[in-house]
Amino acid sequence: MKEILIDKNEHDQRLDRFLKKYLPNASLGFIYKMLRKKNIKLNGNKAQPEDVIKEGDAIQLYFSDETIDKFTLKPKEISKGKKLNIIYEDDNIVLINKPKGMLSHGTGKAHENNVVDSLISYLYEKKEYVPRLEKTFTPSICNRLDRNTSGLVIGAKNFTSLKLINEAIREGHIKKYYIALVKGKIDKEIELKGFLIKDEEENKVHITRKNIEGSKDINTMVKPMYTNGKYSLVEIDLITGRTHQIRVHLASIGHPVVGDLKYGDMEINKKFKNEFSLINQYLHAYKIIFNGLPEELSYLNNKELIAELDEQLANIDEKLFKNL
Repeated sequence: MKEILIDKNEHDQRLDRFLKKYLPNASLGFIYKMLRKKNIKLNGNKAQPEDVIKEGDAIQLYFSDETIDKFTLKPKEISKGKKLNIIYEDDNIVLINKPKGMLSHGTGKAHENNVVDSLISYLYEKKEYVPRLEKTFTPSICNRLDRNTSGLVIGAKNFTSLKLINEAIREGHIKKYYIALVKGKIDKEIELKGFLIKDEEENKVHITRKNIEGSKDINTMVKPMYTNGKYSLVEIDLITGRTHQIRVHLASIGHPVVGDLKYGDMEINKKFKNEFSLINQYLHAYKIIFNGLPEELSYLNNKELIAELDEQLANIDEKLFKNL
């Protein structure tokens, strides 16, 4: 028999979800069967899949060591990650200014540069993450950015922070703002609405006016910052956060993001590549305002954090808008 003591990084989740993370190689069918047969108990009693585990609870697994070894994952080796540009950190979260070209999550390939692995490495070196003391939790991020979009990514150091921030993002309490350079003149605020549908084969999304099967509603607020008539720098308030939402929404109204190879204007992209060596979209997640966070994270409410543009994007701004 093996007993698992629940601590703060495992508490307040359904028992079946915890068990699936603790025994990832076991099927849910096997886990439910073991619960029915009382081979898995909670605090010595018969348990149900939907029971919510709390800090201090004990789960008993009446399995052989061989069975447990078969269903658990071997600890992943932690390699030294890329140094992160951290703009804010406390006991619960890390705010990272992700450079363009860096993945948010890994794809499983060896020696891959991504935010999650670098965050794990950073906290491991600080001794704030000790894998042998954790049952299922590893530090993770609460929002993701496309590889070629730079800006703010929220890293969670513990399960409670990950859960509360994800809930606040889903409920729209945490506001995320972007800066984009777009084709053409935008001199007034625009609210864009529609429905987005993904083409898996092309790895592109398309906007429809009607809510068709498989589509998701999108809402984007666009606010002008500067314009010289040919190009405009705009602030984006992302009301909904869908794949490629900003890029396809702006392209749909004739104002594609400069440098966007998927939805953009190829002639403009070529011009900016030649003049500024820009090979990615000019899109930067520059500001986050926290709100709606309860309990342990309430100290973050009303906090506003800003990530500066990188040198290349700042140089483009200087050349285009310096006389405005």
